[in-house]
Amino acid sequence: MLTKRNFLLAFTLIVAGVVLAVYGQGAAKQQENEIVIQNFAFEPATLTVKVGTKVSWINRDDEPHTATATDKRFNSKTLENGDRFTTEFNQPGIYKYYCALHPKMTGQVIVK
Repeated sequence: MLTKRNFLLAFTLIVAGVVLAVYGQGAAKQQENEIVIQNFAFEPATLTVKVGTKVSWINRDDEPHTATATDKRFNSKTLENGDRFTTEFNQPGIYKYYCALHPKMTGQVIVK
């Protein structure tokens, strides 16, 4: 038999589950001017921003990675899962980069 107390407990658990599910989806979303490293890829592979924009790379992969400019203008430390690297782009241009640990991983930031 379902008592009022058991009903309230079940209802509270359901609401808490819904809130956690919604919050979890929002937390996993990619932020503006953020490049996610996941599944041995940069996503998005091409990011277009305005001059003066800060761009962040965040590693959501189980393996370490870097964000290293091909012209060496920027170079992150080795990023473990959850680590973040941010740099500001103050000049227009195309900034190509790769992972120094996995050179087949490439991307670019286009600054206009």
